[in-house]
Amino acid sequence: MQTVRIDALDDPRLDDYARLTDVALRRVREPEGGLYIAESNTVIERALAAGHVPRSALVQEKWLPEVLPMLAGHDGPVFVGPDALLEELTGFRMHRGALAAMQRPAEPALADVVRDARLVVVLEDIVDHTNVGAVFRSVAGLGADAVLVSPRCADPLYRRSVRVSMGTVLQVPWTRIGEWADAGPALRAAGFHLAAMALTDDSVPLDAFVQDVPERVALVMGTEGDGLSARAVATADTVVRIPMAHGVDSLNVAAASAVGLWAVAHAQRAARS
Repeated sequence: MQTVRIDALDDPRLDDYARLTDVALRRVREPEGGLYIAESNTVIERALAAGHVPRSALVQEKWLPEVLPMLAGHDGPVFVGPDALLEELTGFRMHRGALAAMQRPAEPALADVVRDARLVVVLEDIVDHTNVGAVFRSVAGLGADAVLVSPRCADPLYRRSVRVSMGTVLQVPWTRIGEWADAGPALRAAGFHLAAMALTDDSVPLDAFVQDVPERVALVMGTEGDGLSARAVATADTVVRIPMAHGVDSLNVAAASAVGLWAVAHAQRAARS
């Protein structure tokens, strides 16, 4: 990639990096523009390792010797400029050194994502990008196979999601699913038992659920505050709750996903041994 030194922001190729802190703007601009932003050397490395293609990079001067070799063999400019100018462009101080505008890969078909999976997480309408990223990190670290996101769920490739996930969102298979009228039957036809994490009168404790754990489980997690929709709960085969203490009724969705994933994955491994 060719180094391009900038002293102004009039190059239209810099538009990919403009106003990165404007969540509403980026939520629309990035998918429609076919890109996402990889932030930090670690995340850029993981994006490249996943086969994603950079269309440009934005780098602080001091990080250039480290970033250029990483991008060798790719086309496009590597923009370098004064820190104050980069902050004016992006809206924040680039203390992680480098950003890359990556071509957004096509979302795979549901059947391809779940074909060999035993444990997947379904995220229904999670709006906080930090929680989405944290769930992906749990999925990767605890050995689940994929993440499925609802039509209104936050973008897993949004910069904050990618950063919080430590780049694992670029490694874990994921795709968007349709509404429950279609997604529920599709998952069930693929052999998944739908376990909805929710507080209902007929919910079963997680430790009881995993005593006879199904071979293939889709663990369904709901949005912050309201939890799962009535449609999601009605679609589920089992409603599962995490037993709590000291009058606390539930955990944050990211924490709940980690607890549920560990319990189900551990039980599935034990059942196969």
